[in-house]
Amino acid sequence: MAFESLSAFVRALRAAGELATIEVEVDPYLEIAEITDRVVKAGGPALFFRSVRGSQFPVLTNAFGTERRAALALGSKSLADLEARLRATIDLALPESFGGKVMRLADLAAIGASVMPRRISDAPAQQLVMDPPDLRALPALTTWPLDGGPFITLPLVFTYDPQTKRPNVGMYRVQIYDTNTAGMHWQRHKQGRAHAERWGRRIPVAVAVGGDPALTYAATAPLPPVVDELAFAGFLRGKPLRMTKAVSQDIDVPADADFVIEGYVDNDDLRVEGPFGDHTGVYSAADLYPTLHVTAITHRPDAIWGATVVGKPPMEDAWLGKATERLFLPLLQMVVPEIVDYNLPVEGGFHNLVIVAVRKSYPGQAKKVMNALWGLGHMMMLTRCIVVVDHDIDVHDVRGVVWNALNNVDPSRDFVLMPGPVDDLDHAGSYDLALGTKLGVDATRKRADEGYHRDWPPEIRMDAATRARVAARWKDYGIGDLARIGTPDAWSGQGPDRLAKLLAQAPASPDDVAPRSDRVK
Repeated sequence: MAFESLSAFVRALRAAGELATIEVEVDPYLEIAEITDRVVKAGGPALFFRSVRGSQFPVLTNAFGTERRAALALGSKSLADLEARLRATIDLALPESFGGKVMRLADLAAIGASVMPRRISDAPAQQLVMDPPDLRALPALTTWPLDGGPFITLPLVFTYDPQTKRPNVGMYRVQIYDTNTAGMHWQRHKQGRAHAERWGRRIPVAVAVGGDPALTYAATAPLPPVVDELAFAGFLRGKPLRMTKAVSQDIDVPADADFVIEGYVDNDDLRVEGPFGDHTGVYSAADLYPTLHVTAITHRPDAIWGATVVGKPPMEDAWLGKATERLFLPLLQMVVPEIVDYNLPVEGGFHNLVIVAVRKSYPGQAKKVMNALWGLGHMMMLTRCIVVVDHDIDVHDVRGVVWNALNNVDPSRDFVLMPGPVDDLDHAGSYDLALGTKLGVDATRKRADEGYHRDWPPEIRMDAATRARVAARWKDYGIGDLARIGTPDAWSGQGPDRLAKLLAQAPASPDDVAPRSDRVK
């Protein structure tokens, strides 16, 4: 489903019962952030602030803040459906037999043609021109007390390569300094930064806010440089994006955005940007970044300012990360086929922890997978810690993963320390060089061909016959319905959910053999 504006998405959220409208005046300085933080932590609705102090424009936050809303934003019923749709498209690209190639390639070509952006001249995003342009008229949020100022927190930053003309859209926060200058926080590993270095001193830039949320997500996605974010957004929304020429710069902009800020970044004009309360849960440090000089601001008549609040997890961006996790699993499996599943736990802030389940068939395979993931460019290169578990471990049961890992790991054998690049926001590493050390943990069961010559112990599980007998006689015991009488406990994990996992797990295998020490043997 395609949304032609943020207003269209707001109407869809309202119709789905996923929107709360705040009519009283609120302050973009800290107040909106505090309201949003409480609602996000509670798993509450998207928030539409109709009256924002100092601005004529309303503000939308928490638009992606649950799985249901994240899926709705990407035109689907669930993230699993999106994963299945991408997997089906990949299957078209990789036919199993020559006989099916012609038909499948024709289908793939049709998909490709249907997602490429299209140019128009009469753009809703340019119906109104702010004269003179004034960044302070926009309801940009100051989200935390030590922030360096108000920030655009959901910016779609458009650049293009001066040689190839290939466009890029990324999400790099923008700090507003005054009426027509702002700080552009594109880090050294980002494509926008690479474009800037190829341009030299000045690079034309456009910053869009709003429009179809599928494009907002695409700007966050760790796509390889060969994949066009605009086409990817077109695939997600099932309809091509519409683009138009900017009014003051030689650059294309999304025709259906709510706002477009045009200008140029001066790479020689370095100013202090930050601090900023970041998705890591701590403040990222103030540093020198190039300055965006604004030459025009245009917007729709019904423009809505899209914003997000990041901080200690869980926050709204957890669901952007989960969407990436699900959508990119089929692509990861193309490159590393032994991967069964993976999880980016919300506590890891997207790049501090990845749990990956693999199907082992040879010694050292877990370590091979670690190196493969670290070598995958923007997708995984900055990942601080990778934990590899066996194929039958549920990577989404973090308690179970921790139990499994602590049972299976010998640090002298199973830890891999890998020096390499880390995120600029990673305060634990070498900040000046964005250089640090990554940790890989092989938490798989060890085999004889990996030098483990003892008996690896099987997990303790009840046999199928006893489980069936107890289930059949449960009413006779007079204990009652455990799903009703059990008391949930967050610390221990006890409660109905834990019971459900116990009953869902496979029973003991007839092939299980109790381990024996060498002395007994």
